[in-house]
Amino acid sequence: MRNWLWILYLLLLGCSSLRVDYDYDPGTDFSSYRTYNYYPDMQTGLSELDTRRLLSSLDSVMLLKGFSSSEEPDFLINIESRELRLPRNSTVGVGLGGGGRNVGGGVSIGLPVGRTELEREVLFDFIDSQRDALFWQAVCSGNFRENATPLERERQMREIVVKAMAKYPPRK
Repeated sequence: MRNWLWILYLLLLGCSSLRVDYDYDPGTDFSSYRTYNYYPDMQTGLSELDTRRLLSSLDSVMLLKGFSSSEEPDFLINIESRELRLPRNSTVGVGLGGGGRNVGGGVSIGLPVGRTELEREVLFDFIDSQRDALFWQAVCSGNFRENATPLERERQMREIVVKAMAKYPPRK
């Protein structure tokens, strides 16, 4: 039953505005990575509560994918995030003009409409613990509501993790 809930959840996420870009080292043998842990001095850029929500979601997704947390991990996960304020796209133009007898003139003013959009970008870096080398990365970006309820924040963190981990490990 739990797996069906995950499948339904993944299908519902297909309609979201979250964008994810992936990059990885094509020479990496992903089958050699079975255990993970988090970077010891990780600074997520999120509040403490949002960090806990994100890590809890990531732990559950990693468990479903067959990975386990370990004190001696095969790879380390580092998570960073930042907020980006997007410029307003909508403006209203007001103009005056006049002319006659080969003389013309005009004045135009653009007035911004609406609020600036807040976007969050979350980076997931997977680092080989033996070589200390980055081998996989996902960058998630999407709209973020500052005044979201705790339940909405929980859903948002889970959505970020599920989308980021959808293509890990990459298929050849």
